[in-house]
Amino acid sequence: MQITRITNQIHFRNLQGDIFGGVTAAVIALPMALAFGVASGAPNGAAVGLWGAVLVGFFAALFGGTPTLISEPTGPMTVVFTAVVARSLASAPDEQTGMAMAFTVVMLAGVFQLVFGTLKLGKYITLMPYTVISGFMSGIGMILIILQIGPMLGQASPKGGVLGTLQNIPNLISNINPIETVLGVLTIGIIFFMPQKLKKIVPPQLIALIAGTLISLMVFPNVDIRRIGEIPMGLPEIHLPVFSLGQINSMLIDALVLGMLGCIDSLLTSVIADSLTQTQHNSDKELIGQGIGNLISGICGGLPGAGATMGTVVNIQAGGRTAVSGLTRALILLVIVLAAAPLTQNIPMAVLAGIALKVGIDIIDWKFLKRAHRLSWKAAAIMYGVVLLTVFYDLIVAVGVGVFIANMLTIKRLADIQAEQVKAIDTPNDEVMSNEEAKQLMKQANGRILLLDLGGPMSFGAAKAITQRQTILDNYQALIIDLNHVPLLGVTATLALEKMIDSAYNKSIDIYIVGGEDKVKTRLQRFNILDRLPQQNRVATRVAALRRALASINGEVIENNEVIEPESHDEGINGYQVGPSDAATLQKS
Repeated sequence: MQITRITNQIHFRNLQGDIFGGVTAAVIALPMALAFGVASGAPNGAAVGLWGAVLVGFFAALFGGTPTLISEPTGPMTVVFTAVVARSLASAPDEQTGMAMAFTVVMLAGVFQLVFGTLKLGKYITLMPYTVISGFMSGIGMILIILQIGPMLGQASPKGGVLGTLQNIPNLISNINPIETVLGVLTIGIIFFMPQKLKKIVPPQLIALIAGTLISLMVFPNVDIRRIGEIPMGLPEIHLPVFSLGQINSMLIDALVLGMLGCIDSLLTSVIADSLTQTQHNSDKELIGQGIGNLISGICGGLPGAGATMGTVVNIQAGGRTAVSGLTRALILLVIVLAAAPLTQNIPMAVLAGIALKVGIDIIDWKFLKRAHRLSWKAAAIMYGVVLLTVFYDLIVAVGVGVFIANMLTIKRLADIQAEQVKAIDTPNDEVMSNEEAKQLMKQANGRILLLDLGGPMSFGAAKAITQRQTILDNYQALIIDLNHVPLLGVTATLALEKMIDSAYNKSIDIYIVGGEDKVKTRLQRFNILDRLPQQNRVATRVAALRRALASINGEVIENNEVIEPESHDEGINGYQVGPSDAATLQKS
């Protein structure tokens, strides 16, 4: 299967497919943008959602690195922005300043994404434990569901976010608006139970939006139902960055979280797009495109956005293959905002709440939630912990704590694995001693040579194991450090080796280093470890090191690569000789 690397993503050779893909994606984007805009809690939220869909979608498609990616406001980004709006409005002297601060956070998020892309950090962004991603996304989904309880019951969402809503459930139920609740439940029912064949023709969200609006107008014409209201037509108002000295730290942190979430959301969706189109996206370019989109969306008062899985998949299935599809989608939504906005003013809030609630259900990682405890209790604990922190405490803390604990557990496992690869050998019977000649040499050494066999990457995880072996040096006359199977030597592990070598020198123990090429050799040279050893003590093979170590212990002299035995040498006890045939091996360093 051939993977095509994307070089030029905008051309018109697939114009028909791209137009079909863009139109289909626009049809799906309209109800989602309206629902997310209203759910964000921003004043005139429907317009905020539509402008976010237009601007992020257009500029991410134009400058991004994934031709088929559809970018728009998403559930996770909306939930984070909802918290930003709540904090900004609470800390600002008036609503206008508060919203200006919230949009400034969106601009900063775009700037962070631009920086990530410029520094070519795209390949590192998604290196996050799945347990944390799953827990965070599931928590986001639960928050989105909880925040729709008020609108589904015909009332505005209580202040205080998740906790405020949960605390006010009895009051919400006692003041329920049955008609709006029926409309919300009808919306969810249409999305859930619409036949699959029909779903392939038209998105259920659009059917639910139209059906719910028509029923509210025709069946309940005289009932007081909360609706979107008039959406301002024309170009958006420009918002200049507004900072509050007391809130600057929290604004930067919110922007970093929003930017990181957008990066992760987009790049994961890019991977899905790659698998469907057999192409390879450009992660760094995609981050730059997302950054430009969010920066301009913030300036124009739009929601933040990211790559949307649903829109991207539908775009590809409809024939979209280049960025023309994303541009087409954005232009169609722009026409709706500028010319057809009055058509949306009668949409009931409960219908949009039903659409958003269904999105929340879809965001929850049900598959992993159901089996996490069977896979690993540690993974389950991290995932459930992140869910609880996300829902009931703080999004930032949830991710930070989850990543920290998951990484600590991973580091512990890697350290244990590396420690197992540090083997101290002084007998010929060790399973590592597979070479017969090496076994014979170790047998003749009679426990006087310590062979430190290292295997695999040696980082700080192996340092403790190396240091522990240092305590037994007093029992030996020679130390051989075999680095032939070490592709990488970390700073901490190198320092541990240096300390061991210094200790051996202080005890007048001969030291031999076997192998150590390329990066390992460079690291040893930077620590001046190789310079401390005589040239003849740096050899290429374990057997050569054992020969030299044994010859030195027996008091034998090496001249012209031959071992000259003293006259008093007792061959019956320590008889071993290196002849001319070993010259090539002994010369290696």
